[in-house]
Amino acid sequence: MPLLKQDFIKEDPWRIFRIMSEFVDGFEELSDVKKAVAIFGSAQHKKATKRYYKTAENTAYLLAKNGYSIITGAGGGIMEAANKGAKRAGGDSIGLNILIPIAQKPNKYVTRLIDFKYFFCRKVMFAKYSKAFVVFPGGFGTMDELFEAITLVQTERMEPMPIILVGKEYWKGLISWIKNTFLPEGTIDKVDLKLFSVVNTPQEVRAAIDRFYRR
Repeated sequence: MPLLKQDFIKEDPWRIFRIMSEFVDGFEELSDVKKAVAIFGSAQHKKATKRYYKTAENTAYLLAKNGYSIITGAGGGIMEAANKGAKRAGGDSIGLNILIPIAQKPNKYVTRLIDFKYFFCRKVMFAKYSKAFVVFPGGFGTMDELFEAITLVQTERMEPMPIILVGKEYWKGLISWIKNTFLPEGTIDKVDLKLFSVVNTPQEVRAAIDRFYRR
């Protein structure tokens, strides 16, 4: 049944209050987080996820041992691995869960959980409280987070931070396409390729973050 104009008049003002409440709850819950790394990747237990699960767990473990809180989308797959590593290290294991029709059950390794209805509210929390984005193999959602972060840094709407892709084999096709399509078409500048880096190991992730902040 189509929505009538009066339905929007009734619904939209209340939606604003729901959005405001998500921002307020997120800011209050995460206000003590001063040094965090957001880890993204597929929620699916598919081939790529299984291949990188242990790497994600060990990456989060290493970063948590070095004083970083770990923030994920709270789901399964790579997100579960990252929360597991953070919890195993005794670190702050944060999950920003999204409430969508295809229900996502928060993984059992999250020690601090915040639910969101709106993706954009959730994205603000990732961007505001993270000192680095570490991106493992994933699908559309992972790409969305990756390219939004790159865009925000590129346009100086967010403080520069390391954006690190993990898994050279997985990402090589995308990187090649960017270099062979974006650059020749002039839709990005060559310097924009420096907005992200590609590594393979947890130690390389930590080194990339340390190197960035030493500069």
